[in-house]
Amino acid sequence: MAARTVFGSTLLVRGSEQLLAERAVAAHISRARRERPQAEVTEVAAPDLADGRFADLIGGSLFATDAVVVVTDLASLPEDALPLVRQTALEPHGELCLVLVHSGGVKGKALLDALKKAKVQTINADPIKPWELPKFVAAEAKQLRMTLDDQASQSLVDAVGTDLRSLSAALHQLSSDYEGEQVSAAMVRRYFGGRAEVTSFAVAEDALAGRQGAALEKLRWAIATGDVAPVMVTSALASQLRGLGKYLELRTGRFSDQDLARQVGVPPWKLKDLNRLSRDWSSRRVALAIRAVAKADEEVKGAATDPGFALEQLVLAISSTTSG
Repeated sequence: MAARTVFGSTLLVRGSEQLLAERAVAAHISRARRERPQAEVTEVAAPDLADGRFADLIGGSLFATDAVVVVTDLASLPEDALPLVRQTALEPHGELCLVLVHSGGVKGKALLDALKKAKVQTINADPIKPWELPKFVAAEAKQLRMTLDDQASQSLVDAVGTDLRSLSAALHQLSSDYEGEQVSAAMVRRYFGGRAEVTSFAVAEDALAGRQGAALEKLRWAIATGDVAPVMVTSALASQLRGLGKYLELRTGRFSDQDLARQVGVPPWKLKDLNRLSRDWSSRRVALAIRAVAKADEEVKGAATDPGFALEQLVLAISSTTSG
């Protein structure tokens, strides 16, 4: 049976992760071009669809009857353009491939609800959870025909951060320089050098392990160089503490390492680190630390005049707390 054509159909790409959204759109356009190479491709921001421009776009041109129209920033669609966009999205004509891109949130909900009710094809481009980033790295590496173990994937996240574009670019660099080799955590750390030493996760790991001096040194360097936004430090600490709290709660259960890691939300090799931390931490201490992180998070988002000082006080509080 012949594959379903993308013409005469609508695709909704919804979510705030721009890289995933852009890839979904690009893949759909590529498929449309393979089907009908003569099709005219137009990308337009929704706020620019006033004064009947959308009607012109979906009608193709004098030289191309087939049209691929990508509408970005759908949440900002003008009211006067809404009826035609909705009607077209629900009943696109056979020469139109329509792609609507919505960055998430509730703005434009009426149109989104109509598309959902009509079961329009939807691709989600939601942000990837921090603990799922190593899986993203592994999948990207597979596309590049690279071989990374779990620790290497996590080390890359620790070194580069949570931005998907940066992670993808880093993998392209590694694949170019280590073509055909299996990339280890040690190779990642060597390749990215000092950058790995000043990430938010490195600060968090030192703070939770009680390495106060090292945590403060990395924190001050990261903030001074502008490599790490203050909110990323509170986010990393919160993530690490949540994982530790879940581990403390579940470690006495009868779980295999794989099941325990899945319940906690970490890769299996990370359980050794959590087991080591659990000797100095209790559930009560974790709860107190999470409250301290929540307070500091408010401060770095505007409640305090000096985010750096607020983070230093947080690191001091966490790294010096005795087991309770």
